Amino acid sequence: MTSQLTATATAIDTASNPVLRVPPAAPAAAAAYFGASLAFHADVSDVAAALAADGDPGFVLLDSRSTASWDQGHVPGALHLPTALIAEQARDLLDPAVPVVTYCWGPGCNGATRAALALAELGYQVKEMLGGFEYWAREGFEFETWQGRARRTADPLTAPDESDDCGC
Repeated sequence: MTSQLTATATAIDTASNPVLRVPPAAPAAAAAYFGASLAFHADVSDVAAALAADGDPGFVLLDSRSTASWDQGHVPGALHLPTALIAEQARDLLDPAVPVVTYCWGPGCNGATRAALALAELGYQVKEMLGGFEYWAREGFEFETWQGRARRTADPLTAPDESDDCGC
């Protein structure tokens, strides 16, 4: 079967294939890249599981958005520190020995990336929560607003029906 797959792969015209026009990386390079990616990122489900477990999750979750955005909704237990204030306030609010996981609005916003950069430049260990608050809410996790706690029905495109585990 393996030789059949290899023969099929070589028969594909890679010049006209937009996916394979640039060939995949060698397995060792791919392992290094994806391993490094996991050192920089955490996903919403993993953050939720760590926060829901008994005891200290081992990190501080930091919402880097504006106060107006924070008031509209944020992850319970998150620390609010807008990116623009990190340089002047991080040392008063964060323990440099505790990793920080940043988030902003969602995948269309790089605010969490900017916040992670600002923290890393100050010497903090940091990861970015992929999907941000948008995917926190879309996956059906509870959030807080200025009016109290809320929860939306999980979007079946982001979270499996009737399961807490996507199997990833």
